[in-house]
Amino acid sequence: MDFIKRAGLYLRQKIGRTALITLVMSAIMIFVLAGIIIQNAAIQATNSAKNAAGTTVTLSANREKAFAAMRKSQESASSSSSSSSTTRPTIFLPGVSITTAEKIAALSNVAGYQFSNSASVNASGFTAITTTSKSGGAQGGPSGDTSTQGDITISGVSTTAAETNFKSKAYTITSGRGITSADKNTNNVVIESELATSNKLKVGDTIKVKTTATTSKTYEMKIVGIYKAKTTSGSSSQGGPGQQSDPANTIFSSYTFAGTVNGDSTTVTSVVYTLTDSSKEAAFTKAAKKLVSSSFSLTSSSETYALLMKPMKNVQSFANKIVWVVGIAGTIILALITVLMIRERRHEIGVLMSLGESKVKIVLQLFSELFAILVVSLVIAGVAGNFVGNAVGKQLVSQQTTATQTTTAGAGFGGGNGGGSGAPTTGQTNRNTMSATGSQVQTLKTKLSGSAMAELGGLGLGIIAIAVVAGSTPIFRLKPKKILSNE
Repeated sequence: MDFIKRAGLYLRQKIGRTALITLVMSAIMIFVLAGIIIQNAAIQATNSAKNAAGTTVTLSANREKAFAAMRKSQESASSSSSSSSTTRPTIFLPGVSITTAEKIAALSNVAGYQFSNSASVNASGFTAITTTSKSGGAQGGPSGDTSTQGDITISGVSTTAAETNFKSKAYTITSGRGITSADKNTNNVVIESELATSNKLKVGDTIKVKTTATTSKTYEMKIVGIYKAKTTSGSSSQGGPGQQSDPANTIFSSYTFAGTVNGDSTTVTSVVYTLTDSSKEAAFTKAAKKLVSSSFSLTSSSETYALLMKPMKNVQSFANKIVWVVGIAGTIILALITVLMIRERRHEIGVLMSLGESKVKIVLQLFSELFAILVVSLVIAGVAGNFVGNAVGKQLVSQQTTATQTTTAGAGFGGGNGGGSGAPTTGQTNRNTMSATGSQVQTLKTKLSGSAMAELGGLGLGIIAIAVVAGSTPIFRLKPKKILSNE
């Protein structure tokens, strides 16, 4: 073990050089540690955000297949008729069977599910909200065929508490209560505050609506709650101009009531399943596909979260590059320093070899010297690395969040109209549109952990090992007599 003693004596004798190498290695370790801390923080932030939000899988009609069937039908019609047809193309989107949806809900890894249904009706005995604009004029009445689109949209849900607009606080209950599972098979509804105010309605009152069919049918509904829509954005893109564009004309009910109005109480528009474990999403989707036909699609919200978490992924990737670039650069720098040290210590090495010291022990002496410096550098990096990582991490997240534009994620909640209704669910766009700047993780909680220090120590050992081996290669070619004779 004499080489360890010699390493200690050399470091004490060459205190200036030792301090210089310590500063160089400390800088390398600080930036490597900062990269590791940022990388770990980005991974943790991404996983925490995804687990907190919960992965959802939406079962709805397969729109691509429906459009393909429509085009095929058009081609068949055009080939059988020589005259050009002016018939408006229509697609049929089948509703999701409630029985099938409940079977899927019974699968493992399902924390909860939300049925969604919609129906388009006309107000009877009260007046729907009419909005106007300078460019479009009045938007009070629906455009096109009024036999399929009314001035009021009934949005049927399992519970309003699980509805996306209510969960995001875009809609809030101001009076009474929301729709619950106890409202199944009832005519209880929740209306918007502006609609209630303009028609002098309150909780406990009853209102009537008429279906849009040629032979209309009247339904009476009981108001059990009033909600306030904080924003009108998110529903304006629904099916052309009309009162569906104003959330005040959306009435929430149980999905069963919307189905009754549609004339089909056995199906719903879509079903959203919330999973307990995001990592088992693929297994759930695979099992669910076995229970439905190809006319339906299963869409995961993980695609949306992948977009929302893109800044964190970019930060994680950049941190990984920091570790590799600094590590490689540090290895090269230390290897060059080792080569220079060996050139200056040729006489010392020649004397040791002439006294019978093995070349391996000489290399181990060099390694011991750098290892002692590494220990000191790790302490310095442990003190400064977290501060550097925090500062660099904030800057990276700020840049990535600023660069990321608002993301429209239509895959989150399947659309389509089940039953016989031609009306879209008002507020559906709010379910499908997420502002990435509002949902993205915008801060990193950097923390120095034992695992990060252990990883840094392992990388440091690797760096000095490679540097010593690369730098001490000339030693194995040296002969004591040649070294001393050239002195």
